[in-house]
Amino acid sequence: MEFAVEEINRNKSLLPEVTLGYRILDNCGSYPLSPLQSSMSIVGGQRNTCGLHVIIGPASSTAGIYLSNILRPFSVPLISYLAVCPCLSDKERFPHFFRTIPSDIYQSRAVAQLAIHFKWSWVGAIIADNDYGQLAIKVIQEEIEGKGVCLDFVISVHRSSIQIDAKRAADAIQASSARVIFIVSWYTDVIHIFAELVARNITDRHFLSVAAWSTSEDMLQNKAFSKLGLGVLGVAIRSAVIPGFENYVRSLHPSQRPHDEFLREYWETEFGCTPLSSSSSPLPPCNGTESLYGVQNHFTDMSQLRVTNNVYLAVYAAAHALHSLLSCPNTEASAATTNCSSPQNVTSAQLVQHLNKVTISTPHGETFVFQDGDFPPTFDLVNWQRTNEGTLKNVLIGFVDEHGIHLNESAIQWGTESAQVPVSVCTVSCEPGTRKALRKGEPVCCFDCIPCGDGEVSNKTDALQCDRCPLEFWSNPARTSCIPRQLDFLSFNETLGITLTTVAVSGVAVTTAVFVVFLYYRQTPMVRANNKELSFLLLVSLKLCFLCSLVFIGRPSAWSCRFQQAAFGISFVLCVSCLLVKTMVVLAAFRSARPGSETLMKWFGPHQQRGSVGFFTTIQILICIVWLCVSPPEPQVDLSVQGSKVTLECAMESVLGFSLVLGYIGLLACTCLLLAFLARKLPDNFNEAKLITFSMLIFCAVWVAFVPAYVSSPGKYVVAVEIFAILGSSYGLLICIFAPKCLIILIRPEKNTKKYLLEK
Repeated sequence: MEFAVEEINRNKSLLPEVTLGYRILDNCGSYPLSPLQSSMSIVGGQRNTCGLHVIIGPASSTAGIYLSNILRPFSVPLISYLAVCPCLSDKERFPHFFRTIPSDIYQSRAVAQLAIHFKWSWVGAIIADNDYGQLAIKVIQEEIEGKGVCLDFVISVHRSSIQIDAKRAADAIQASSARVIFIVSWYTDVIHIFAELVARNITDRHFLSVAAWSTSEDMLQNKAFSKLGLGVLGVAIRSAVIPGFENYVRSLHPSQRPHDEFLREYWETEFGCTPLSSSSSPLPPCNGTESLYGVQNHFTDMSQLRVTNNVYLAVYAAAHALHSLLSCPNTEASAATTNCSSPQNVTSAQLVQHLNKVTISTPHGETFVFQDGDFPPTFDLVNWQRTNEGTLKNVLIGFVDEHGIHLNESAIQWGTESAQVPVSVCTVSCEPGTRKALRKGEPVCCFDCIPCGDGEVSNKTDALQCDRCPLEFWSNPARTSCIPRQLDFLSFNETLGITLTTVAVSGVAVTTAVFVVFLYYRQTPMVRANNKELSFLLLVSLKLCFLCSLVFIGRPSAWSCRFQQAAFGISFVLCVSCLLVKTMVVLAAFRSARPGSETLMKWFGPHQQRGSVGFFTTIQILICIVWLCVSPPEPQVDLSVQGSKVTLECAMESVLGFSLVLGYIGLLACTCLLLAFLARKLPDNFNEAKLITFSMLIFCAVWVAFVPAYVSSPGKYVVAVEIFAILGSSYGLLICIFAPKCLIILIRPEKNTKKYLLEK
């Protein structure tokens, strides 16, 4: 303060022709009574010869509250350099209070922002058991709320029971999974906590400090804390360089200040001699060559002027306010106002008004304006790093201002002595492809990571929910993005398609072989007796049935969707019509053998048989034509099926048309089965009605089973079920009707005679 006052008095542009005076009183470490007595002596004591007073101080918030209330009637401005209580920002209660240190709210916010910045979601807190600690933890909790940081524990420590409280704090730290701890307390309390942790060999924690202990030399120089304290991140009072101050301090000598008791005591301690011959000290007198220029200690260290700079700024704030007050253009005219005054009429109330609005600057370029009596929220960010001597030192790594924190992360040294940021989480972050599921009864930072379901994705860390992919897309295996669903259909290249194709081609081959056999043995009684024209037509229709199944395999297209159903319906109607006419011919032949029924067979001659088959088939052709013209099947993607593949199928636009096709086939089949059943016991050594009965039973059983299987099958397996039904029923007809005949023709030719066939 002396340096600042002397510097201002030498300044020709700041307060010209005005000389500042000062009195320095010791509070003797007694709060708040001693500061109150000192201040009252300044304001109204016998030595008061000045009409204007500004008090630089006090250093504590408690004393600041007392002094502000007591001195309020006098309108005396107080400019504190160390009182940080947020309550002092209330201008209604403390209209004359100013400070050159930010409110404690801002440093608590800054400490919380450090945890948010480094994504330390699981932290503990140790606080002083007083208003300072309670307010700080409240601000921290408000700052971290909703920002992914949770408190595992909060332990209060009291100075009067610090030994016991330090053990409780160490127990909580040891039991917690949190690796980062807030400590909001005075450095003397932190020393006890650190000592307890070192005694338990707990050195793998990382600490966030407030200004009350982040620059404590007692802790930095304690080698016992070098491992535990390494990597501490903290908020510190802003430091600055004051040009000329180091030379000012080092040039001090007791001979120049014979009444300065502090300087005399310091000189005796530092040099072991008394600088004044009149002193009653038992130490020997100094020889006069002693000087502070060669001394290196905390008193002469100018690298981190923090509170010192706050005092310097406070003095300049008072000087600039007074300069503004005395700098009105017309002091005589404005003397009656409250904004300006002459040196003879200046008052403290006027000075308070100018303190609220004046821009304050220092010779080295620092500028600020009080914000309702508060200093702009600026702090240093410091990091404890190891020195070569094994102790710790403070290293500036950034700063805090009203815009947030500004860090040089590359300059940070962590407790692990690596560049990797420590991790302190309750649960490791959920990777993309998973979602967070909160645990019941636990903080939001403790959760489980649940993989996204099929068709759901999450593409960010710690997603709260998985998003459903659009219908045309599906989740990739990692569940991190939606990819287009692959078109799926029954193709010739897959195992199922190859199998069905092989079975169908085999059926065509077998049918062709039977056709060749019948053609070769067409003049034999077995072929002639079984209506060889209908037999050949039946074999052709069976071959068409086998071939139509191949149309269902492959990528559906507009023409294939139309052709496959038409081919299927017409081929099977042709086949069943042949069997129906065969059955009717058998019945007519045996009925005509009865007396009076000789003319019956004329209705079932070859022309009538061919006409009947053609008639029955034409009806199906007409049904198919109408169906395919009105509402034909179209290739369509079935998006209702879940999975990475989407089925491309022939969608039945008209269920009625498909039902008519199947219903007509069923009607003919049931009629044929009924007639064949009636003709099964007709006397003949080789009754074809029995074969037709068995074949139609198999045919009907296959297609009755087809309906529920068709309805319940997913995706491309709908097509496979229909092909199975086609092939199953075709093989049933082929085997039941033609296998016995081929057996007689090829294996037992002795039975292939007219005599054998007519025997009863």
